[in-house]
Amino acid sequence: MLRLSAEDARRLAVRAQLLAADRPAGIVETIYGLTVVNIEPTKAVAPSADLILWSRLGWPYQNADLVQAEQVDRDAFEWGGLYRLMSDLPLLRHEMAARPRYADAREWVEVNDRFRLDVLARLRDDGPLHAAEIADTAQRSWRSTGWTNNRNASQMLEILTGMGQVAVWGRDAKGRLFDLAERIYPTDLPDIPVEEAARERAERRLGSLGIARAKSVAQPVEPVDVGTVGEEAVVDGVPGTWRVDAAALGDASAFAPRTALLSPFDRLVFDRDRLADLFGYEYLLEMYKPAAKRRWGYFALPILHGDRFVGKLDAKADHKAGALVVTAVHEDVPFDESTTEAVHAEIAELARWLGLEVRGVPGT
Repeated sequence: MLRLSAEDARRLAVRAQLLAADRPAGIVETIYGLTVVNIEPTKAVAPSADLILWSRLGWPYQNADLVQAEQVDRDAFEWGGLYRLMSDLPLLRHEMAARPRYADAREWVEVNDRFRLDVLARLRDDGPLHAAEIADTAQRSWRSTGWTNNRNASQMLEILTGMGQVAVWGRDAKGRLFDLAERIYPTDLPDIPVEEAARERAERRLGSLGIARAKSVAQPVEPVDVGTVGEEAVVDGVPGTWRVDAAALGDASAFAPRTALLSPFDRLVFDRDRLADLFGYEYLLEMYKPAAKRRWGYFALPILHGDRFVGKLDAKADHKAGALVVTAVHEDVPFDESTTEAVHAEIAELARWLGLEVRGVPGT
């Protein structure tokens, strides 16, 4: 069994997530390396997908690059709330075929088969369309205790997208646009047997994480565990065993650090248990908490410095005022002079990328 120092485990994870000094060359390479990119659209600083891609690519990246990759080149597509490379679509076909996952959703689609056909016909005639542009001809309304209650057109589109009959064409200021999957997904991609696809997905996931648990907390769309792929390992001072991407182990010793501001939905921080085990870092997204109960802020950005998380940035992009307003830089441990300079420089880079001026950085 492999034995890793805590430092080597952290560096393996950071490098796998393309957050070392050697940045990827472009957006396709970045999405391939990350496997998935979260699409949470909250714009307190910038939409999550843009923050994730900027934190890897730096200043050259702009949202227009993502639009080009998705809507023009069709190198990327959206499924399950995540951007993915189109070349990974064959790995998802079996999961799409098994959708809807839950019995009540399967029954609802069966009862509303005429509505399903109406939706497909409307898209065939006039797509791409927003959900609001599709007539609700449901035989039975969708019941939910949440915001989807009675939102029949959007719910049918969501389910059909999960099944691979409909696809997200792209996004505009009003949200997602949908069209028939046959117009968006290539028809010449290979068919991959179910077990081979599952293993390849796990291998790709481990490659993007560097180190992961064989089994972890279940996730609704994209797992954070990897099963039996990779090699078994232990990490000094951390209980339990891990699976590691052995091919990347040599890179950890040649680690070149940098400082990065991450989205709260970044895959490096997404698995909070792994985050605590490997980095000893406590993080919680507080946008859903009352303001009085927040410790770090509405949309605080985790601050990565080298192979350690050192704090959180509480900031907001105020485009009307032309400012990136910094409320606080929370230091998990007191910053030394070099850490302070690196963090302030990265805040300035974030503001420059957003086309804003920095206001409120302590000590400046």
